[in-house]
Amino acid sequence: GKIHADNTDGHGFIANLRQNAPKWRPAAGPAAVIGAGGAARAVVTALLDAGAPEVRITNRTRARADVLRSEFGARVVVYDWVQAGNMLEDAVTVVNTSSLGMVGKPDLRLPLDALSPDAVVNDLVYTPLRTAFLDAAADIGCVTVDGLGMLLHQAAPGFERWFGKRPEVDQKTRDAVLKG
Repeated sequence: GKIHADNTDGHGFIANLRQNAPKWRPAAGPAAVIGAGGAARAVVTALLDAGAPEVRITNRTRARADVLRSEFGARVVVYDWVQAGNMLEDAVTVVNTSSLGMVGKPDLRLPLDALSPDAVVNDLVYTPLRTAFLDAAADIGCVTVDGLGMLLHQAAPGFERWFGKRPEVDQKTRDAVLKG
């Protein structure tokens, strides 16, 4: 037999932004990604596939970001953690893929001085839904998107494979998940 596999993280990420930030245009400028783990790899792939001209990555451990850079090539640029605020200049998309901001973890502290209010800011964290990072971006006028939508959208293809029907990912679905 053969093993067939794929990753639904990238699909979930893109679908979440398209649904919750309908004016988002990934090809309109650089993207900035915080973190360099598995979620970051999926997000970088999705952003490049969606036409982002450049993806800037920072990570607390630079070596992990350098690994992603080596895998993706010249359209990926690594910024040192202490210079992370600089990668926001001209960015149209900013994504936190790290655990910073999650319940039980420290907040993501990133200077947003260089961030345009036209940027779309996404935090993959969904516990809590509203992180200090998203609140700070909203305060300067950015469209902000929490991580729950990605989780829901990435689950849809798997659900379809198991049950033969793709579920709608809409406000009703979101409310049902939040209600528990």
